[in-house]
Amino acid sequence: MNRVLSAIGASILAAAAFAQDRQPAPAGAEVYFIAPRNGATVTGPVTVKFGLKGMGVAPAGVKFDNTGHHHLLIDTDVSDLKLDAPLPATDKIVHFGKGQTETTVTLAPGKHTLELLFADYQHIPFDPTLHSQKITITVK
Repeated sequence: MNRVLSAIGASILAAAAFAQDRQPAPAGAEVYFIAPRNGATVTGPVTVKFGLKGMGVAPAGVKFDNTGHHHLLIDTDVSDLKLDAPLPATDKIVHFGKGQTETTVTLAPGKHTLELLFADYQHIPFDPTLHSQKITITVK
């Protein structure tokens, strides 16, 4: 796990060195949750499925027009993030740089918020920002 986090951190640092202006998001592009639903009560671990409309998914570091990859914000608000730089990898900002479209996360019992944020090959969010509706779930 530490090797994976180190590799992600290294790719983020490399991306930061070559950071450019935010890439434009195509008109009509959307990011959303397929599962879980807003307000759901779930048993952990929680399966989260990501939805995307109007763009494609590609791994981090691979530049194709109108593609990017998902980031899952856990108990974090997109308005608190620096959107003109690569997103950091933390326990609250989970990167899916291999192009994954679902995951299973372990969350403590209680209420949690989840939000998806779509970013380009350098982990930099698109302009305008492509993020899902923030949902609230309760973990038993």
